[in-house]
Amino acid sequence: MTFNPDSNIGGGKISQRGRGAGLAVGGGGILALILAIASPLLGVDLTPLSGMFGGDSGQSQTGPVDNLEECQTGADANSNVACLMKGAAASLDAYWSGKFAQQGISYRSPADFVLFTGSTSTGCGTASSATGPFYCPNDETIYVDTSFFDELRTQFGANGGPLAEMYVVAHEWGHHIQNVLGTMDNLNLQATGPESDSVRLELQADCYGGSWAKDASTVPDSSGVPFLEPITQDQINDALNAASVIGDDRIQEQATGQVNPESWTHGSSAERVKWFSVGFKSGPTACNTFSGDL
Repeated sequence: MTFNPDSNIGGGKISQRGRGAGLAVGGGGILALILAIASPLLGVDLTPLSGMFGGDSGQSQTGPVDNLEECQTGADANSNVACLMKGAAASLDAYWSGKFAQQGISYRSPADFVLFTGSTSTGCGTASSATGPFYCPNDETIYVDTSFFDELRTQFGANGGPLAEMYVVAHEWGHHIQNVLGTMDNLNLQATGPESDSVRLELQADCYGGSWAKDASTVPDSSGVPFLEPITQDQINDALNAASVIGDDRIQEQATGQVNPESWTHGSSAERVKWFSVGFKSGPTACNTFSGDL
């Protein structure tokens, strides 16, 4: 899935912080995921250990902020990963604004979508590259170190590709939708296991990501030009592959050689593929992962 070269992505809300650095939702870089999955403590106490290997000596800086004003068109998004992220933000914001309007529900955009390198301060505490992409409910902000996309390919074995990268953003945007709708209220996110609230929350975010991908090529910019060109089967396969390689069972087997469902926090590879596919086929109204079997 690529952007229409003439589409206008200039309205995408995004900022890029200079090198610098909670309980965030959807986090999980390579090392952090391995620590979390290998531990019965969900990784809450182990996550700071991953920062010891992040190369930032534990220091967090906001650094200079760049709003990526050079990213204005779909052509920019097709040639630069930071612009791709800005384009994804513009598309996702327009998509969810429209969906909420159809239901007569008030929508609010994420407060920010932050690209960072190394580590950064957040409303959920300090995040490092090892934390992986995540959404912080406290400041309603999505945080992504784009080096994670390279890790998906080199360490997880993902195919990569623009839709796979945008799937990651769409998943985190899904957590914002959950926050806006109140889905996160009164959940027990400390519990683990294949039927836990944590797994159900993550799989719903996958489903929301799939629902965006379903309609993304029809979402228009401010001038009525669709942001994205029609999706191809190869691009769908790349997104499904990305969902699969970050399933709890696959990461556990890679890390320890064993699978322990009772420590799952995100769902199995098959479940992540399934729920992205449910959203892609049927849209967000089908994404009720909190009822029935997964």
